[in-house]
Order: sequence, then C-alpha cells, then structure tokens
Amino acid sequence: MILVFKHFFYKNYVGLSVWPFIFLKEGSLKADEVLINHERIHLKQQRELLILPFYILYISEWLLRTLLYLDSYRAYQNISFEREAYANEKDMDYLSKRKAFGFVNYLTR
Repeated sequence: MILVFKHFFYKNYVGLSVWPFIFLKEGSLKADEVLINHERIHLKQQRELLILPFYILYISEWLLRTLLYLDSYRAYQNISFEREAYANEKDMDYLSKRKAFGFVNYLTR
C-alpha cells in the first residue's frame, strides 16, 4: 500500500518502506516506477527477515558504517540493503528472479 506523507521526510529523501507500507513525499511520485521498485525491494527484504530483524540489521549496519566512514550519508549509501535496491531498482523483473537474502551479496562489495 502506498501512502503520501509530506512531513515524514528528511532533506532529499522521497520514499520510505515500513512494512507493509511505502510512504512517499509527494503524490506525483506514485508514477515513478524506479522509486516504487526500489521500495518494493526493501519490502521484500523486510518480509524475508521477518520485519523486526531487518530494522535491527539496517540500523546496526548504518551505525557501523557511519563510524567507519565518519559520514552518515556515505554510510547510508553503502548499507547492503540499499546497495541491493539501488543496483536493481531499474530492473522491473528483479523481484521475480531475486534469490532469497540477495542483500548478502552486497555486504562486501
């Protein structure tokens, strides 16, 4: 389910997946297939990790990478979940062929 919530976003962020919802900054973004696919990849990641462990791992990886890079945005860009989503967001068939726990392949890249 896609919801629009303008006041939920920080700086340039425009989409967020929180199982089972996709939140968007603006209604016009519903037409952005690449963004929606990116967020659907996150929903798949959340579901396969039984939701709560996803958030624990996501935040833990972000904190660890923030300490490593001393840059929170660079840390965000290098979270394995984000790397998988960004690498495959333009492939509209990705979710149908994605192997379980596909984000693991992006942990050390």
